[in-house]
Amino acid sequence: MGWTPPGVRALREYRRAWLVKDVVAGIVLSTLLVPQGMAYAELAGLPPITGLYTSVLCLLAYAVVGPSRILVLGPDSSLGPMIAATVVPLVAADGDPDRAVALASVLALMVGGITLLAGVARLGFVADLISKPTMIGYMNGLALTILVGQLPKLFGFSTDADGLVDEVRAFADALGDGATVPAAVTVGLGCIALILVLQRWLPKVPAVLVMVVLAITASVVLDLGDHGVRTVGRLPEGLPPFTVPHVAWDDLGPLCVGALGIALVSLADTISNASAFAARTGQEVRGNDEMIAIGTANAAAGLFQGFPVSTSGSRTAVAERAGAKTQLTGVVGAVLILLMLVLLPGLFRDLPQPALAAIVITASLSLADLPGTRRLWRQRKAECCLSVAAFLGVALLGVLQGIAIAVGLSILNVFRRAWWPYSTELGRVPGLEGFHDVRSYPTAAHLPGLVILRFDAPLFFANAKTFRDEVLRAAQSTPPPSRVVLAAEPVTDVDTTAADILEELDAALQDLGVTLVFAELKDPARRKIERYGLTRTFAQDRFHPTLEAAVAAYRASSGARWEA
Repeated sequence: MGWTPPGVRALREYRRAWLVKDVVAGIVLSTLLVPQGMAYAELAGLPPITGLYTSVLCLLAYAVVGPSRILVLGPDSSLGPMIAATVVPLVAADGDPDRAVALASVLALMVGGITLLAGVARLGFVADLISKPTMIGYMNGLALTILVGQLPKLFGFSTDADGLVDEVRAFADALGDGATVPAAVTVGLGCIALILVLQRWLPKVPAVLVMVVLAITASVVLDLGDHGVRTVGRLPEGLPPFTVPHVAWDDLGPLCVGALGIALVSLADTISNASAFAARTGQEVRGNDEMIAIGTANAAAGLFQGFPVSTSGSRTAVAERAGAKTQLTGVVGAVLILLMLVLLPGLFRDLPQPALAAIVITASLSLADLPGTRRLWRQRKAECCLSVAAFLGVALLGVLQGIAIAVGLSILNVFRRAWWPYSTELGRVPGLEGFHDVRSYPTAAHLPGLVILRFDAPLFFANAKTFRDEVLRAAQSTPPPSRVVLAAEPVTDVDTTAADILEELDAALQDLGVTLVFAELKDPARRKIERYGLTRTFAQDRFHPTLEAAVAAYRASSGARWEA
């Protein structure tokens, strides 16, 4: 049988009792999608209407091919700065919005292509390239970048600066020159306070919707436009237009680099959100299917003047609290946005721009995880330093450079752990079975002339010399041992470089009168040792199935007894 889209399968299994809940949840969701869509479009350096086009197409596309029942896609605050960092430098000096839209649409098509290919090739594991500590640092840097970038709009003026330091300096200079619009900053700060208070004390109330309604009302009643407060203005009327974007060949290189970073963050965000909500609803996460769905949604947005999208934990939570059961919730939200564009394009005409800045700023605050950073400092300072490095990379070098640093640091951290793995001696602890770490049990008993050593990593080119040094250090201890037993269960692999060093190590140990034996070496690793020809050096009697067998063999040959 051929492939059946998940949306079609869900439609076949749909229950009539879900309809009212999905429709109500869709109505609630649309009230959040419209202002956030416009705000995140401006965050990406694009016209507000593109945020609505993007929301409609990605919701409809994911409803057809998305495997999750309630996951909500759309413009995202974490992707906005990355889109702007890619598109804005390519836009002409006059800031042509049509060119910016075309570039963003091509970017969405590239992200869609990358994630589609990755899903078909079953490369869902790439989302794991960013570790949790580096993701925390990246998100903290992103939150600060977004916050600083929105401050001029919040205060009623604009600046021409690039980079966090320059933006802070330009903002301070504008404040010093008296560019602040008092009415704008009053509206902006009031909107931020209202959202935060409602989210804190009345979490079931749609804080953004309440703020938007009150901000529009205040704009009309107080005639804020005459007081220097800029508003959204009338949106273009009609349905999202099908458009095949065209850009210059010279633009494709920078767009491709940006698309790779955006795809990686989008995938990591999607897999984490899908896992979180699947655990609560009893569903199973299908990472590769999610990648195909994300790719399809991005491609659909790119063909209708949209920009790259990701999943949203906050919007998904809103849909879940409102009773959403299936992706019909997203379809209802998309249809309501379309109806607004056709019938009421002027609905948000009087929405103040500082109110959009307030939406983005409060979203940025939710990205930051300062408690997580403090927890890392308490639990593992090395990983906290990685998190801080990722934060500084985003804040000082830029968003795209920051994601590259975050990925690089995650990979280096994995390599560092394999390069310098934990190693220790083992001893016998009265009352406990087996053999245990002498660092945890300093009074553990040992056998005179025997050292039991554990090396917690596969042996490969990067750590083979570290392993050699550890064994030689144990062999040269006082009093000198006659045998070193390697507790080899963690040694899951031995490469050719490590094999050569093992042979050299055995010769050095023989000169010291020390014999190296292996216990609990897994069959795949032992077969590799045999394939490398090391059995001419390490005879069969130097391999034992268990540590107990290796220790028993030593005691039988030496007559040694356990000593504290």
